[in-house]
Amino acid sequence: MPTPTEIRLNRAEKTLTIAFDDGARFVLPAELLRVESPSAEVQGHHPGQKQIVAGRRHVGIIGIEPVGTYAVRLTFDDLHDTGIYDWDRLYRLGRDRDAIWTAYLAALEARGLRREP
Repeated sequence: MPTPTEIRLNRAEKTLTIAFDDGARFVLPAELLRVESPSAEVQGHHPGQKQIVAGRRHVGIIGIEPVGTYAVRLTFDDLHDTGIYDWDRLYRLGRDRDAIWTAYLAALEARGLRREP
């Protein structure tokens, strides 16, 4: 799996840009990273337990902390900070961003939830 060569936070645009050693470069919105957090709070402890996180349209990232040489921990301005984003997850979120986002929007709609806080 590719590894990052650059990770850059743009607080004003609420995005995280990640460049990988295979040439891939992804711009990931904070909202996507937050609602797809790898934390147990979002993903659950077993398959099928994933929670749909609503109301995070305006969420931002306030901190990035390295976790060894394999991941980062992101701190969001809603104070969520329990997910560890390994390189595989970040790459997949970038590569599959459109499909993941479409599925998220469909899940919100199906439950009568909104992106707005």
